[in-house]
Amino acid sequence: MQIRRIRENDREDYISLVKTFYDTDAVMHPIPEKYITDTFQELMRCDTFARCYIFEHEGKTAGYALTARTFSQEAGGLCVFVEEVFVLPEYRSMGFGSEFFSYLMRDEPDVKRLRLEVEEENPRAIALYKRMGFNFLEYLQMYKEV
Repeated sequence: MQIRRIRENDREDYISLVKTFYDTDAVMHPIPEKYITDTFQELMRCDTFARCYIFEHEGKTAGYALTARTFSQEAGGLCVFVEEVFVLPEYRSMGFGSEFFSYLMRDEPDVKRLRLEVEEENPRAIALYKRMGFNFLEYLQMYKEV
């Protein structure tokens, strides 16, 4: 098992993984392919706001995680939002989720808070996140597309 930062030569695997992820019941709806390719371009441009991690097992791509970085006064500093974590079905229950969060803490040593979203219909993910020390927020989030 290996976890590493994304590279330019991961483009095809990344796009395939994201399309597969957005075709599962772990998300509310699919997204346009342009969003995926634009995200990849941003990941290659710089890692100030977004970072992506590739999961590998025996030389094969097994999944990915995408994070967004921001500053949070409430949290007292760097806040990392775990946008997406996806492991292909044949590589699940191998410890990638736990290993990713350990890797993330080494890669982001100054982080003050981790945040993520999870669908209620994903009890395995909820159980993992609870074991990792995550708690549910007691307030609603709102958004506006612009």
